[in-house]
Amino acid sequence: MATLQLLSSIEKSKGLKITPPVSHCLVSHCLHPLVPGSAMLQGHGGAGAARDAVSPGHRSVLGREARDEIMPALPRLEEATGTCQAVLSCFFSLRAFRDVTNTSWRWFSTGGHHPMQEGEVLNARYQVLHKLGCGTFATVWLCQDMRRKKQVAVKVLKSREGFAETAQDEVAFLRCVSCMKKKDVAGENIVCLLDDFRMIGENGFHACLVFEVLGPSIRCLMGNYTAQGLPLPFVKKSLQQVLAGLHFLHKCCRIIHADIKPENILLCGCSKRLQRLLMDTLDCDQGTEARLKGAGGDLGNQLEESDVMSIEVKIADLGSACWTYKPFSKEIQTQPYRALEVLLGLDYGTPADIWSTACLAFEMATGDRLFDPQPGKYFSRDDDHVARIIEVLGRIPPEIVFSWNKSTKFFSRPGALLRLSRLFPRSLPGILADRHGWTPREAAAFAAFLLPALHYEPERRASAAQSLRHAWIAAP
Repeated sequence: MATLQLLSSIEKSKGLKITPPVSHCLVSHCLHPLVPGSAMLQGHGGAGAARDAVSPGHRSVLGREARDEIMPALPRLEEATGTCQAVLSCFFSLRAFRDVTNTSWRWFSTGGHHPMQEGEVLNARYQVLHKLGCGTFATVWLCQDMRRKKQVAVKVLKSREGFAETAQDEVAFLRCVSCMKKKDVAGENIVCLLDDFRMIGENGFHACLVFEVLGPSIRCLMGNYTAQGLPLPFVKKSLQQVLAGLHFLHKCCRIIHADIKPENILLCGCSKRLQRLLMDTLDCDQGTEARLKGAGGDLGNQLEESDVMSIEVKIADLGSACWTYKPFSKEIQTQPYRALEVLLGLDYGTPADIWSTACLAFEMATGDRLFDPQPGKYFSRDDDHVARIIEVLGRIPPEIVFSWNKSTKFFSRPGALLRLSRLFPRSLPGILADRHGWTPREAAAFAAFLLPALHYEPERRASAAQSLRHAWIAAP
């Protein structure tokens, strides 16, 4: 166990012999952090500071039983080296850990998920009930807030170095949203942050974010609906809420979401009955296929039409977001929803979110991805992505192609693709009519909504506000 290795390293570096009862006590009960700013985190004060730091007045997550076991051990440690406080603080503070043991960070961080147990209490407040989902970078748990007597969703990030900084950025975005939505009700279309804290486990430090409890994602709903695509009235209503949320992020908060996709649009029941139905019917971990809990058929058959139209949606997961004036990364967005300017290395802005939203709209309405690139023997996934875009949206003008940084990675000088010569052009209305059985009128109206949001030039692409005013989305 990493904690036992850590104790061993402390013994060797300080010449300190930790007796078995004390080491067992530390291993069993010191696996969660104190609140930043407590005496323990400062690395000063000896045994007295250690006693203070694990006292209830400093909001320690240690229970009374744990403190009762640790307190008698402190004098022995104090007598041995005078550094009992530092021995304890190594479990809570990276700075203290480095100062006391001179041991590399990799000793204490394997970078993985925290092995959560049902019934575990986080930050002396949130009792774990069960897992809601698992993604690449975090797990999400349904917890009972024992202070406010209500359920919350706790997102626990991996402990790998750099995730703490990412969590701090996400908290900054969410606090900006909370502040600005007091002036604009459109902020209600973004998930609400309730609290944040740090915890520690056998894999290292984990940043934790506490959110309001919402239902599963649009992806789960799509996976459990028998019809080809979701009902169009629901698609339009959901897109109105997504676009209103994006307009709020772009104009009021100056935030680019940078990862709009079905998994990041969460369902919300406006009644307790509907919320329970959504939670009880769907079991959808990120990274796995959506599936139904138990018997009873698909969700589309269990929900009345009025229930479907009562579902609200909210934009979630600002973990990949950035400020409009300070992009963090050149490569953003999940591949099928990635804007062309991002693929080709151009500086991006809020229009990248609009491109992703158009891809989301098509997928919600049809059940298929608009662009689903796959690598081949002689070409990359990016090559195929650019080719599929050209097949649907037409040839990219040379003056646009060769103004972009990575154009020569995909194109020869005349503007032809380097590694893919055979393309199969097809129009967006044609795809809707031929593959999905839409009438020519329905297909033309939907394509008229999508195409301005997929304009090659970001400056000429429809904004969230312009998309909200389009005749297709406004029609019942």
